[in-house]
Amino acid sequence: MTTQPARHARHTGDTDLADLVLTALGHLIIGLLAAALVTAWWALLFPMISVPIAMAIAAAILLGWPAGVVVTVAGIALLVAWNLLWPNSFRRCITARARTRFLRWFRYRRRWARLMIACKLAEGDAGALYLPRLRTIDIGEHIDRVQVRMLPGQSPEDYHLRAIRLAHAFGALECRPIDVGPAVVELVFRHRDSLAAPIPLPIDRTALGWKDVA
Repeated sequence: MTTQPARHARHTGDTDLADLVLTALGHLIIGLLAAALVTAWWALLFPMISVPIAMAIAAAILLGWPAGVVVTVAGIALLVAWNLLWPNSFRRCITARARTRFLRWFRYRRRWARLMIACKLAEGDAGALYLPRLRTIDIGEHIDRVQVRMLPGQSPEDYHLRAIRLAHAFGALECRPIDVGPAVVELVFRHRDSLAAPIPLPIDRTALGWKDVA
């Protein structure tokens, strides 16, 4: 009489374990696919880096690992030479673009929903969650400009009232909302003080009548 409940309990436990394993496996597959898509997208965005890597892998497969090492060293040497000879071009094409895209995701996109909820700017209705939509993100040296399409019924005043919350939430020194169009507000985040570091100015000693004393 006691074997039926025991068998049922074992069956239920096996089912729960199988569900957990399948769920974990599904999350792993989705994560791997997402990582592959992100890697492919970044490879398309930065061919000056992805092409040498692909050439090194192809050389290692077709000609052996020494050929792959030679191609890798040559690619690194070309990048280093580019950076030394034309630093402005290297920064514009590689470092500045990579920094901009990374900070767009790291500062804003990856936690947009969570912080909009925390700052009381999201709205829920019958189990559905509505968020202000990110339009554009302009990353600067000291100031970021984020344009947001507001939810129906919202106004720039709602963002002005939460400016201090937004600044703290996004790790900025200051947030200044600006009304830039119908249903659109621009959030100006100041992450660093541009006047904190002194800026040296050239001085024309001859114009000031100064003379160097030998």
